[in-house]
Amino acid sequence: MTATSIKHAIVREHAQTDLAPPAIEADGIEYSYAGRRALAGVSIKVARGEMFGFLGPNGSGKTTLFRVLSTLLPVQGGVARVLGRDLARDTREVRRCVGVVFQYPSVDLKLTVRENLVHHGHLYNISGAELRERTAAMLDLVGLAARAAELVETLSGGLRRRVELAKALLHRPELLLLDEPTTGLDPSARREFLNHLDELRRRDGTTVVLTTHHTDEADRCERIAILDDGRLAASAPPQELKAGLGGDVLVLKTGSPEAVQRRLERELRLRSRIVDGTVRIERPRAHEIVREVVDTLGSDIHSLEFGRPTLEDVFVHLTGRRFVATERPGAAPP
Repeated sequence: MTATSIKHAIVREHAQTDLAPPAIEADGIEYSYAGRRALAGVSIKVARGEMFGFLGPNGSGKTTLFRVLSTLLPVQGGVARVLGRDLARDTREVRRCVGVVFQYPSVDLKLTVRENLVHHGHLYNISGAELRERTAAMLDLVGLAARAAELVETLSGGLRRRVELAKALLHRPELLLLDEPTTGLDPSARREFLNHLDELRRRDGTTVVLTTHHTDEADRCERIAILDDGRLAASAPPQELKAGLGGDVLVLKTGSPEAVQRRLERELRLRSRIVDGTVRIERPRAHEIVREVVDTLGSDIHSLEFGRPTLEDVFVHLTGRRFVATERPGAAPP
């Protein structure tokens, strides 16, 4: 079987009917570490063939949810089904049909690109001509066919990530789970890797689910779920979430946010909210009030930022605090 025919076989294997169950169905998932709740009743559904993202700062619960869905952690509370299989009872079956890319590298740097895939194939009882054909197809798929004989330690970070992706796809998974897949990559390598994911989904129908704390990565997903402190804050297409803010965002930096907020209400009849020491105004056509705000507040404003809503603005609107990707004390390991 040629590399091209293997790709076509993957497409046929992933062909869906209206009766096929969703890629992921989670209802009330809970998980705790030593008494600290990391997931508090998360419910989500991911359609087959979708590119779906879990967005949240470190400590929000997204990596714990990834570990549960990828069978690395048991379901402590709630029910989850992956590709129609019960996550708790059919763990072995789930592992056979899911590909996983971890946050931290899992490739062997002292082996060649091809050798990494061959050893991975043995874990799935793939060998002989079938393994050689699949390895060739996957390396072609991620653009590494010409680098197959090179040691992984000689590759750039972006190319090593492609090796990880090829490994995860070797057994033809219907669902690809990726935890912070662009960790450690420079902006160019990040874009390149995400382009590969998008091409994979569109060409082969693979369901792609990733976790991220980068809002630009989440923007590329068809739908996202925003997690905050182990809870689901919202789930919808990125554009729909941003449109829900109802207009533009005006952010005022000032040394006296409470006083500025009172003046905005009293003198301009403008409603605002204080977030991490800044005063935020969300309203349609906010650019029309910039001059009036500056003329009224004068030197009380240190700086002013104006723009269309971003996913970070959505997070602020939903949680009342800025999106800061820092580890919380006592958080679960990444």
